[in-house]
Amino acid sequence: MTFNLPKATPETAHFWNEVKKGRLTLPYCLDTGQYFFYPRSFSPFTGSRNVEWRQTSGKATLHSYVINHRPLPGRDVISPVIALVKLAEGPVLMSNIVDIEPDPAQLNLDMPLNVKFVQIEGVTVPVFAPEGA
Repeated sequence: MTFNLPKATPETAHFWNEVKKGRLTLPYCLDTGQYFFYPRSFSPFTGSRNVEWRQTSGKATLHSYVINHRPLPGRDVISPVIALVKLAEGPVLMSNIVDIEPDPAQLNLDMPLNVKFVQIEGVTVPVFAPEGA
């Protein structure tokens, strides 16, 4: 199997190290009290470097999704459901939805989700599953 897996950069290394430990942490602007994503060393709200990393609740809702019926040749997928999930803390992340059939009748927008962590080829990635799954 071959997956397109993320590679850490200096800006994202903390995020991936925490994911490896089973924690979803995001940068947090101390000036505005807002989480943000994608990771960077300054606040997108103020431009200030007054930021720190904080753990999130891992709770989210389904914001949007697509079902990938035809993955790239020679590539495997974590789940055919590729989604934008809105974290309870505000930021929107792109991820996969697992533990549910890739069926629009079951994938309801705003459905509650919880983060899960899966390991693929030695890399831990955050995915989301329906609450209670």
